[in-house]
This record gives sequence, C-alpha cells and structure tokens, in this order.
Amino acid sequence: MLNRLIAAAALALPLLATPALARDPVKEPAKESAAAEKAPSAGQAAARARQKQCGTEWRGLTDAQKTAQGPKWPQFWSKCNKRLKGNDKA
Repeated sequence: MLNRLIAAAALALPLLATPALARDPVKEPAKESAAAEKAPSAGQAAARARQKQCGTEWRGLTDAQKTAQGPKWPQFWSKCNKRLKGNDKA
C-alpha cells in the first residue's frame, strides 16, 4: 500500500512543480469580423425565410386554430414548411 502511495506521489510531483500560471496560455485563433463570416447558402436562407413566415402565421392563430392546425409548433412547422416548399402531397 505504501509503495503505491509513493509511486502515485512520484508521478504527481512534476505536475505540482510547474505552476499553472507559468505555462503558456492556449492561443485562440484571431476572430474575424462579422462581415467576413461565411454567408448562408441559398438553401439555408430559403429555410430561414420559410421558418420566419411560418412563425408569423403561427403567432397570428388563435388557440382554437392552433389546435386544428396541430397543437404544437413542431407539427405546425412541418405542415407549413411542406406547404411553402410545394411538397404538400395531401
């Protein structure tokens, strides 16, 4: 038991000898300006526009209408997204 304790202390000694502040800090890559960020693709932009339009429609519905359309946002979003994309087969 004593041998294990001594071995563990010997392994931990180098870690304790170097203070954390003396180590080199991890250098983060330089952040680029917001204008230089990658613009969304055409598909991503279209999906965002459809989501905003469906959100506007959802907020405009009364509680009774929401229940008829689908009681929760995910169900309404699914139906609305399909409708706006033109993939509504029902």
